[in-house]
Amino acid sequence: MNPLNTKFKRRSFMGAVGGSCAVISASAIAQQERPSGGGHPPMPRGAGQSRKQKNAVEGKIQQVSTDVLVVGGGMAGVFAAVKAHDAGARVLLVDKGAVGRSGQTPFARGIFRFNEEDGMTKAEYLRKTAIAAEQMNNPVYTELVLDQSPVVVAELESWGFFKEATYAKAMNYPLKERNIPTIERVMLTHLLEEDGRVVGAMGLSIDKNESIAIHAKSVILCTGASGFKPTGWQIGSLTSDGDAMAYRIGAEITGKEWVDGHGMTNFGLDGLAKTTSSGTEEIRGMLGVEQNIEVEKSGPSSGGMMGPPRGGGGGPGGDRRGPPPGGDKMAGGHGGPPGGGKGGPGGSKGGPGGGHGGPPMGTSGGGVSAGMSQHKAEGLFPQDDKCSSNIPGLYAAGDALGSMQSGGIYTQVGGSLAGSAAQGALAGKTAAEYAAGVDLVKTDAAGLKTINTDIYAPYLRDSGFSAQWVTQTLQGIMIPNFILYVKSEDRMRAALTYIEYLRDHQVPLLKADDLHELRQCHETANMILNAEMKLRASIERKESRGSHYREDYPERNDKDWLCWIKIRQAADGGMELVKQSVKGS
Repeated sequence: MNPLNTKFKRRSFMGAVGGSCAVISASAIAQQERPSGGGHPPMPRGAGQSRKQKNAVEGKIQQVSTDVLVVGGGMAGVFAAVKAHDAGARVLLVDKGAVGRSGQTPFARGIFRFNEEDGMTKAEYLRKTAIAAEQMNNPVYTELVLDQSPVVVAELESWGFFKEATYAKAMNYPLKERNIPTIERVMLTHLLEEDGRVVGAMGLSIDKNESIAIHAKSVILCTGASGFKPTGWQIGSLTSDGDAMAYRIGAEITGKEWVDGHGMTNFGLDGLAKTTSSGTEEIRGMLGVEQNIEVEKSGPSSGGMMGPPRGGGGGPGGDRRGPPPGGDKMAGGHGGPPGGGKGGPGGSKGGPGGGHGGPPMGTSGGGVSAGMSQHKAEGLFPQDDKCSSNIPGLYAAGDALGSMQSGGIYTQVGGSLAGSAAQGALAGKTAAEYAAGVDLVKTDAAGLKTINTDIYAPYLRDSGFSAQWVTQTLQGIMIPNFILYVKSEDRMRAALTYIEYLRDHQVPLLKADDLHELRQCHETANMILNAEMKLRASIERKESRGSHYREDYPERNDKDWLCWIKIRQAADGGMELVKQSVKGS
C-alpha cells in the first residue's frame, strides 16, 4: 500500500472512488486533445458532501492498454519508445511534464561519441575508466556507451537535435513520425503487479480529476534521477518516482550512497543556445565531494561564492580538478557539431595549472543537486546486460537504471546523455521482445479502486501537513554539507531518526487542496523514501570511494567494499541492504 494512505480511515464514500471506468485504446490517446489549462474543471456539489469529496467520488479511472509502457520523455525515454516501436510493439509514452521539456535532458549541453580514431582504443578506455571509477563501474554498461554512442549521435542528428537550442521539437519528431502515442502531465504513482510480474502502472492527471490505469505487457522506467527539489539545479521534477514505485513492488535499488557534487558555481543556463557533441575522450573523476571536504575543513573563503578558485589535487578517487572541459558551467560543454573531433570554440583544455577552460570560479559546498547520485549510479539494479530488473517485465534506462556506467563518480563529459540514449534503445528492444512472448494481464476493477483510494487519500483528508512544509523539513535535514557530503555515522543516524519520523508520522497525514498539491504529496513521499535509502546505504558503506566520503572511514577498502549495495523491501516491510560483489572481483 502506498504510504500516503497508511493511516487514512476509509469512509462510506470510498467504495465509490473511481467508480466509473472508461476503456480506450492506446492509439486513441494520440487523437485526444490535451487539456489547455491547469487545475480541474468545476463539478456540481453533491447533497451532504463537500466539493472536494464530490470531485474525488466522481473522478474517473481511464483505462488504456498497450504492449510497452515507457515512463519518462527524456533522452532515455524517447529512445526506448522509438526502439520498442521499431521492434514491432505497441508503445505508449507517459511523462509527468512534457516530452523533451522536463527532467535533466533539456539542460544537457554535450554528448559523448566514442571513436578509436581519436587516439584511444576501447580496451584502453575501459581500463582507464575502471581506474578513475576505482573499480566500481560495470564494464558491460561502460562498453555499451562506447559501442552505441556513434549510432545514437547519428540518429539524433537525423532528428535535428543539434540544430536547436531546446530539444522538444527534435525529441518529439521520431514519436510523431511513428505515431507513437504520448500522454503528458500525468504522474504515475503505482506499478501494477500480478503473479510476480509487472502488468502496467496507474497514476493521476495533473490537470483534471481523473486517474489513469495503463495495462501493459512490459514497463520501462526512464524516470531520471532522485533529487530533493533543491534550489539551483534543474531537477525539481525528478523526485525518485521510478525508484519508489519499483521498490514498493519488490525491485532492487542501488547506488544511493553516491552523491552528485554540483556546486553553486557549476549551474546555470550558460550555453543553452548551443547544443554540442564531442568525440573527445578525457577520463577523469568529476563532480565528487572534494570541494565539500575543503569547505568542511577550512570554511568558506572570499575567493568566490563559497571558497577559493578551483584547481589543485583531488581527494579520494583521484584528480578531479576544475569545471567540466570546455569552460561551460554545465557538464558537457565540448564545442563543435557532430564529427567535430576535439571540439570547437570553448573546447580547449584551459590554461596553466591543469584547468579546463573558463575563468576561475569559487569553490562551492554543493547542495544544488542534493538528493542525486552520480549519473548512471543510482536506480534499479540491472540483473543482466539488457537493462532488466529483478521483476519480470520491468526495465529501466538512463539515470533510472543503476548501471554503474562510470561507477560512483562521473568520468566522461557527455557520457551521461550518450549513455541514456544507448540504454534507452537497448531497453526498448528488450522490453518489446519480452512483450511479444507474454499475454496482456489486466488488473481487475477492485484492485484499481484500491489503488485509486491510495492516490486520492491526501486530497480527501480534512486536515494534515502540506507537502511544501514537509519537503522543506526534509531539505533541512538532508542537504547540509555535514550530512549529505561529508558523512559520519553518528550524524547520519541522527538524520535517519528525523527521516523515519517524517515517514511514519507526517507522510501518512499529507494533505492536498488541489490536484497540483496532490502530485506534490506523492513526490514528497517518494523523496523521503529516497532520503532513507541514501542514509542507510551511506551508513552501510564503511569506506571512502568515488563521490562517497566518510569522515570516520576516510580510506578506500577493497577487501570489504569492492561491491555494490542493493536495497530492497524486506518481508516485514522494512528496508534490507545486500552486498553484490563487483563483477570480476
